[in-house]
Amino acid sequence: MTDTTRRTFVTGAAITAGAIAATAGHAAAQGGGSNAATTPAAAAYPKPPYPVQRQPWPGLASKMTPRPDHGEKSYKGSGKLAGKKALITGGDSGIGRAAAIAYAREGADVAINYLPAEEPDAREVIALIRAEGRKAVAIPGDLRDERFCRRLVQQASEQLGGLDILVNNAARQQTRPGIADISSQDFDDTMKTNVYAPFWLTKAALERMSAGAVIVNTSSEQAGNPSPDIVDYALTRAAVLNFTKSMAKQLASRGIRVNAVAPGPFWTPLQVSGGATPEKLRTFGGDSPMARAGQPAEIAALYVAAADPSLSYSTGQIFGSTGGNGQPA
Repeated sequence: MTDTTRRTFVTGAAITAGAIAATAGHAAAQGGGSNAATTPAAAAYPKPPYPVQRQPWPGLASKMTPRPDHGEKSYKGSGKLAGKKALITGGDSGIGRAAAIAYAREGADVAINYLPAEEPDAREVIALIRAEGRKAVAIPGDLRDERFCRRLVQQASEQLGGLDILVNNAARQQTRPGIADISSQDFDDTMKTNVYAPFWLTKAALERMSAGAVIVNTSSEQAGNPSPDIVDYALTRAAVLNFTKSMAKQLASRGIRVNAVAPGPFWTPLQVSGGATPEKLRTFGGDSPMARAGQPAEIAALYVAAADPSLSYSTGQIFGSTGGNGQPA
C-alpha cells in the first residue's frame, strides 16, 4: 500500500468511525442504542406455579404477587410518538399501564381512564408519565355509561390539547363454568365494557381526529381460540377484531388508521379479580409454548408499533403476542 493510498484509507476509516460514533451518540440521546434498548429480562420472569390469590373486581396490580412488570424500569423510548396526544382506557394497570408508560417515553402526552377503585394504581402511572416530562391526565369513570364515554373523550382532548391516538384497552372478564352461570347482568356488563365502550369512544374520538390519527384496539387470542369458561369475554374479543378490520376500511380514506393488539395469557389484575379460577390461575400461561404468562412489559412495544406514524401503510392489522400460541382468526 502506497503512502497516498494509506492516507486515503486512514482518513476514510476515521470519517466512517466518526459517523458511527455520532449515530450511536444520537441514538443514545434519543433513548436508543444497544445499552439503552428496551430489554426486559424475559428469562427471569416468573413461571407457574403462581401463588393463588383473589381480589375483588377490578383488582390492583400493586397488590398482586408477583407484581407485574409494566416496563417501569426497562422501557426506553426513541421518540416514535413525539408530540402525540393519546387516550388509553384501562391505563392504570396491566397492558394499558404498559402502553401508557411506553407512549410517554416515546414522547406522547397521555390521558388514562380507569375505575375509581383503581385510583392507587392510577396515581403511580400518572407519576411515571410526568417523570418523563409529559402531560398526564387522569379521568376516572365507568365505561358502561355512554354519556361518560363522550365526556371522557371530550375531557381528554381538551386537557391534552387534541387527540391523535385512542387505545380501547379496558376490559371485563369473569370466569363462569357454564352458560347457565352467566347472568344477563354479567353478559350486559361484559358487552358494555368490551364492545359498547370502544364503539362509543370511537364515535366520539372521530369527531376530533384528523388525518394521521390512529385507533388501537385490544383483542385477544380468545377471539380465535376461546376458552370454555369465559364465553362472554371471548365473544367480545372476536367482535373487537371484526370491528378493527371494518373500521380500518371505513376510515382509510380519511387517513385514520385502525389496528389491534391480540394478547395471549398475560399476568394482570384481570386474572386475579375473577378472570380465572384459583386452579387455572396457579398454572396460568403454563400451556403456552413459553410455559408462562406474559408480562405487560413484553407487549408494550406492539402498542407503540400499532400507532407509529412511520408504519403508515399498516391499518386493519392484528399485532399478536401470544407466547407462541399463534394468531387469532
